Amino acid sequence: MDLLILGGTQWLGRMIATEALARGHLVTCLARGEAGAAAPGADLVVADRDAPGDVAYASVVDRDWDAVVDLTRQPGHARRAAAVLGQRARRVVFVSSCSVYARHDVRGADESAELLPALAGDESTPETYGEGKVACEAAWRAAVPEARLLVVRPGLIAGPGDPSDRAGYWVARAARDDEPMLVPDIPDAAVQAVDVRDLVRFVLDGVERGLAGTFDVVGERTTFAEWLAISRELGGHRGDMVAVAPDRLADLGIAEWAGPDSMPLWIADPTWGAFLDRSNAAARGEGLGLRSYRELLADVLAWEREAGLARERRAGLAPPRERAFLEALAR
Repeated sequence: MDLLILGGTQWLGRMIATEALARGHLVTCLARGEAGAAAPGADLVVADRDAPGDVAYASVVDRDWDAVVDLTRQPGHARRAAAVLGQRARRVVFVSSCSVYARHDVRGADESAELLPALAGDESTPETYGEGKVACEAAWRAAVPEARLLVVRPGLIAGPGDPSDRAGYWVARAARDDEPMLVPDIPDAAVQAVDVRDLVRFVLDGVERGLAGTFDVVGERTTFAEWLAISRELGGHRGDMVAVAPDRLADLGIAEWAGPDSMPLWIADPTWGAFLDRSNAAARGEGLGLRSYRELLADVLAWEREAGLARERRAGLAPPRERAFLEALAR
């Protein structure tokens, strides 16, 4: 097939392109080319998606595509692409997010759950990420018949190469040293992640099969205690764990979820307590295959070792900061 990926030079998009090429498809990536290189074998069309549609897509609008894959979070990008390419694509895949849902406190919720209102503007921010993805979905739904559109909503994406550094933090921390490990005291909190490779396979299998519809592509539910236990076993951590109540972590200035001085996978807001606890039944029914968390974390650890266990991270605690917080707790 002849595939057009809108993006395709960053982690998920590049992996979709790489796997598509491995399957024998032709791949063109449309991107600014600033975030990274296209996958070897893919054609890169350099374009700015902030430009008007007749400018941004001038190099790709004069041909028909077996599938267009869009990963954007910006409604303006999706609206312009849908208007220009919607009728040139036999199939469209939009990679959305479980952040589109209005509520995240219902365990096992599925694709029928209420959505956030669509963002009216063309540019989303981190604070309006979910509303922006809703607007992107709406743009493609308006331009493409239902039978030709596949909307994929991942939750937390994990795997080797993850640029967010979230899901890999705990296994990397376990492997780094045997010093006391600071952890949030949330043993029963839900944890759910989909391996990026399983997500890519579902997307491309769906394209090849002509799958249409909307699917939450999320992993199986486990607990933070189990995720931490697997991480410590694989990493070989034999030191103490210092479990601290969430309120105390917040008092110390430790952030939830992601970013500097954070505890990845900890979600403090109780209204988001089921964000990592959604149903994957629909996607499993359409062939979503999920590798075990042990296999996922083993592969992540191998990549983390190559990247450097003590490197500067986008999420988690740097070694000096963890020691400082532990000292503060001991006072």
